[in-house]
Parts: sequence; structure tokens; C-alpha cells
Amino acid sequence: MISNLKRVALGDRRSIAGTVYGTIIVMSVLAAGANPYERTLWRLLVIAAVSEIVLWLAHVYSHGLGESLSLERRLTLDELRSIARREYSIVAAAILPLAAVALGVADILPPRTAVRLGLWIGVAALAAQGVRYARLERLSPPATILAVGLNLAVGLGLVGLEVLIAHAHAG
Repeated sequence: MISNLKRVALGDRRSIAGTVYGTIIVMSVLAAGANPYERTLWRLLVIAAVSEIVLWLAHVYSHGLGESLSLERRLTLDELRSIARREYSIVAAAILPLAAVALGVADILPPRTAVRLGLWIGVAALAAQGVRYARLERLSPPATILAVGLNLAVGLGLVGLEVLIAHAHAG
């Protein structure tokens, strides 16, 4: 059970791209929607979950189309399922942050606390991916700190851009 929870939270070596991408998506939606949906937190939860699923489906479709063109034939259903499984880390990355938001929906946590917890879970996931990369590359401790810092900076920078876009659009 712990290994399954770890796989959901952190992904695995083959899924690092989807885990990082999915984490950035869910964090972007939560950060951009925290204030507008504070009084209707369930809507933020639905918007974030649906966004994650739609973008996962877009990845499955685009990768399927690309592989079909590369193979010069239509993909089989099994091949398409394989792509869906491979890209599922995009959706899995949102599970724990959205579970935190669900605690706010259930009135177990105050709404702001629930969203902040979801965002901090995302920060931890991005940091963990930086550590995973550093271990894979056998980086020194200073280089590991740099890799984690860069992963956080890029991920949080993208989240910040999404928040700016959302607020510019709302204003």
C-alpha cells in the first residue's frame, strides 16, 4: 500500500515527465482559482479534476496520433491503451493535491488551508522529482540542491504565469 501511495505521489522513473506536468497543471488551477472559488471550493475541485483529465486525454490523443503517423498505420486499441497508461501519471499527480482540497470541501479543513495544503503537496512533488533526477544523474549534494531548486523555480514560475494570466483575464 505504501509503495502504491508513493507511486501516486511521486510517479516512477518512466513517468517523471507526466508527474511534473500533472503537478504543474493542478497547482496552476488551484492557485488561479483559490480566491474566486473560496466560497464554492467544490467547484474548484471539479475544475481542477476535469482540467487534469482533459489535458491527459489531449496527451493520449496527440501521442497516439504521432505514433500512428510514425508507424504509418492506425494504432490498435491495445497500443492506445498503452499510451493512456504511460501518460496516466498526469492524472495521478493531481490525486493528493485534490484530496487536500476535498478536505476543505468536506469542512475538515478551512478552504484556504485545504488549497494551501494542496499547493504544498505540489511543491513537495516537484522537489521530489528534482531529487529523483539528481540521484539518477549521481549529482553531488550541491548539484542536487541546484537541480531541486531549478525544478522548483521552473515549476513554480509556470504556476505563477498561469495565475497572472488568470488574473489578467478576470480583471
